[in-house]
Amino acid sequence: MHSVMCVSDLGRSLQWYEVFFGRPADEVIGEEHLWRVGENAYLVVDAGDARSARVGGSMVTFGVTLAEFGGTLDRLTAQGISHEPIETYANGVRHVEVLDPDGNSLSLAAAP
Repeated sequence: MHSVMCVSDLGRSLQWYEVFFGRPADEVIGEEHLWRVGENAYLVVDAGDARSARVGGSMVTFGVTLAEFGGTLDRLTAQGISHEPIETYANGVRHVEVLDPDGNSLSLAAAP
């Protein structure tokens, strides 16, 4: 799977995504920067002209453990990245949305 986050300013976005993931992109192919997020899954950041109409409209949810959920939010907050309010669903799943500089949604979800 390749999930593409369309961005308007590649330099600004790369700085943000490096903080979000805690590391630089795992691979760069042309103007696309790829972070490996699973065995066969990548999140791609792209500022190409062909994608400019889609900037800010991307959404992805990462399934994480409860420990990863809290640890990631603590790390992001310490680095100046804010998040929306944390929700806890009736089934105990915790969910939070984090918006990149263009408004693309990267959510974290943790099952109890």
